[in-house]
Amino acid sequence: MRISTECKQCLMDMAAQASGLASDVPHIREAARLKAEQVVAEKLRPGSVSIVTAAALHSAVKEATGNPDPYRSMKDIELEEARMLFDLVKKSYKENFSHCLKLAALGNAIDFFRPIEEVKREITRNRPAFLIEDSRRLAARVKRSRKILYLADNAGEVFFDLPLLKLMRRYARTVYVVKEAPVQNDITIEEIERAGMRKEVGEVMTTGTATAGIDFSQASPAFIKAFERADFVFAKGMGYYETLEELPAEGRIFFCLKAKCPPVARSLKVPINSYVAILH
Repeated sequence: MRISTECKQCLMDMAAQASGLASDVPHIREAARLKAEQVVAEKLRPGSVSIVTAAALHSAVKEATGNPDPYRSMKDIELEEARMLFDLVKKSYKENFSHCLKLAALGNAIDFFRPIEEVKREITRNRPAFLIEDSRRLAARVKRSRKILYLADNAGEVFFDLPLLKLMRRYARTVYVVKEAPVQNDITIEEIERAGMRKEVGEVMTTGTATAGIDFSQASPAFIKAFERADFVFAKGMGYYETLEELPAEGRIFFCLKAKCPPVARSLKVPINSYVAILH
């Protein structure tokens, strides 16, 4: 998905947030913010992909502050809060594709730009009402697949992903895919281990990158090979939608996300903050 005019302010906000989290020293924090903003100014061009610019922005902040994981403390809080939120709602969902899909989508309400109390109200209020919901097609594709990649999004979503991950594994070998190294609050193997979920999550591989979504120019050969050979790909969150939606629509990729920003909502032709689960 290509850049839009709204992306600049979002990236500038991200530069301020990341640099603020990366260091407690005012002059280092300010230098990191300025460097990140410079990266945005240089890389933000018509036709570019926002995820690529965001990755460069985060690299600049890490380099300027010497902090390889600026969102570490936020991810720890997110894991703790997400476990509690999952325990509050899990008994309301049954073990079928429709319910497990809704539970997985609900985890995507977790957002490092939103206060946790706001997320808690949304998650505990009711089940997500999908504007687009293809759970029957999801079930059909899973049942005739041999190998599935489950592309995970944010750290706290691991609890909400697990029921659907386990359901998929009844029918096919399903690999949980995380980031190789920290970027924003995206999940890595370290977060799985910190959550005490390593055994429950089962087979895991990484994209080989520290980018939101997937930048195939930086992805590991192992991931690219697995992606090309997978019968089915379940992709969580806006980052994967932004980087994969331009691929040919072959009924092989399933997007599950909350459309949290206007460009993504417009692309999906839904109101902002709508939940979408759609086969591509």
